Amino acid sequence: MGWLSKAGKLIQRLTFYVCALSMFMLIPMMLLTTTDILARTFFTRPIPGAVELSEYMLVVVILMGLAYTHQVKGHPTITLVVSRFPLKVRLVLEILVSLLGMFIIFIVIWQGWVLATGRMAAVVSDVLRIPQLPFRLLVSAGAILLFLELLVELIAAAAKLTGIFPKGHAASREQEAGKRKQ
Repeated sequence: MGWLSKAGKLIQRLTFYVCALSMFMLIPMMLLTTTDILARTFFTRPIPGAVELSEYMLVVVILMGLAYTHQVKGHPTITLVVSRFPLKVRLVLEILVSLLGMFIIFIVIWQGWVLATGRMAAVVSDVLRIPQLPFRLLVSAGAILLFLELLVELIAAAAKLTGIFPKGHAASREQEAGKRKQ
């Protein structure tokens, strides 16, 4: 289980660093948008291609941040009913949701790759003529990171359910606390 834990931490670290790098797109995007608005308002001269560049930067921020948002449980969840279930039922539901998510994300990876490398691979933006291929490939790259995060979550839930974690591990303490609640 040691190598699996190390792999999980490596995936989480990779996801964090990819997200952190993508956040550097926010400042140029903000400055570009502000400058474009000021130029359009005061000088009636918008910056050519500002909308395209903002769209591309937004793609980077969103797609590279999806997996990290999942990692820190930033996506909305509704636990009104599920929180009342016993620990084992919650773990089984977590495993099922992770599997369903992995299936859907696998389709996104596959179709993102197909669309990026197919006939649309040579498409460029209208004003600045920037190739769309790298940004289309980001769909698959971001989805791969999310798939790996879901895999880490699935393995952790399965390990908790089967009791693989050794005594004293945070997951085993959580499992013991759940047993005491029941």
